[in-house]
Amino acid sequence: MTPSARTPDGSAGDADYATIGGGYARYRQPEPAFEAAIAAALGDAATVLNVGAGAGSYEPRDRTVTAVEPSASMRAQRPPDLVPAVDATAEALPFGDDAFDAAMTTFSVHQWADLAGGLRELRRVAAGPVVVMTCDPALLDRFWLHEYAPEVIATEAARYPSLDRVAAGLGGRVEVIGLPVPLGCVDRFGEAYYGRPEGLLDPEARRANSAWSFVGPEVQERFTDRLGGDLVSGQWDRRYGHLRTQPTFDGSLVLVVSRPSD
Repeated sequence: MTPSARTPDGSAGDADYATIGGGYARYRQPEPAFEAAIAAALGDAATVLNVGAGAGSYEPRDRTVTAVEPSASMRAQRPPDLVPAVDATAEALPFGDDAFDAAMTTFSVHQWADLAGGLRELRRVAAGPVVVMTCDPALLDRFWLHEYAPEVIATEAARYPSLDRVAAGLGGRVEVIGLPVPLGCVDRFGEAYYGRPEGLLDPEARRANSAWSFVGPEVQERFTDRLGGDLVSGQWDRRYGHLRTQPTFDGSLVLVVSRPSD
């Protein structure tokens, strides 16, 4: 999909949030541990651009934020205490050079039509750090889901850009920071269920993870049948039960932080 080829909802990436975004704000709450890591990476930036802002999960409340979100469905879910989001795409940001102290994007770059173009735009408008929360596709198979729904993991691996591509697109001095996922992670993306597999039997939970929208109903039916059966028989717990009490999971989630070259 090119930047101009947007759905009627305005979604500009490969997922149509008019279809899958209805319960997003309920299932994808900001995880405090991730918020803290983002805040540290933003440093002392007073003005922040949030691109692909969605329902505003990770927007700092203690800074001046400008949000960009192309999907009308997602803009409508933003709580009233956040600024309305600008209807625009990452690849064509309507702001001047160095207009913000910092820029950020979370769970978004894998949906952009033009990754390199969007990353150049973030770097262009940010005088300071650019913070990207994303997943490393090389690490996705750490999650037990690869056994139960390999098509979902394969879909994610194909969608998420390599960290080398993200770093090259941003330029500057780049640091990659791993983000361990807490057992009770309230941002219920896929790996948040590492120790509570029953949660992924909820179809609305899967709908809040866009990768599931790219696999057919037969994959979802096979997944729920097999996982449900293994939970009843105890097979999942015999293999993965230790995860139910493991405080964190070192999965694929990372921050890629670019700072201007000296």
